[in-house]
Amino acid sequence: MTRREFITLLGGASACPLAARGGAGISPLAAHAQQAERVRRIGAVLALSEQDAEIQARIAAFRKELERLGWREGRNLHVEYRWAAADPNLKRTYVAELIAQKPDLIFAAPTSMAVAVHHETRSIPIVFAQVADPVAEGLVNSIAHPGGNSTGFSHFEFGIGAKWL
Repeated sequence: MTRREFITLLGGASACPLAARGGAGISPLAAHAQQAERVRRIGAVLALSEQDAEIQARIAAFRKELERLGWREGRNLHVEYRWAAADPNLKRTYVAELIAQKPDLIFAAPTSMAVAVHHETRSIPIVFAQVADPVAEGLVNSIAHPGGNSTGFSHFEFGIGAKWL
């Protein structure tokens, strides 16, 4: 699975395996068979309560799809969740904690969490969801070409708003 597919899967659930090789006198295949699989780490910071039934259903669907694709928590994947429950003080604390852990990717939802993460890191890939206007928030350069380290899913494209009327 490519990084892009991995990021797409993560974002889609909310709305790369690498093998080390080598070793003196050991064939690459033997070394591969003997070495542990790299554990990918995802940080997830959410402005909801852990007890929220809707988010738990989404996380269950996310885990199920990851397992279908060969990603298993505890084997080759670790997801670290932070639940800010709309507390601005917790938001800042949790964003700092996750960034300090240097995960392979951070998932952030909704807008307030995505913006907080975006302001704190330019190197860790960020996938956001439930963001009304990612361009106006400064998360991406444009919808078609996000640029930077952030990508994700928006509620809707503002350009179609006039068509609704």
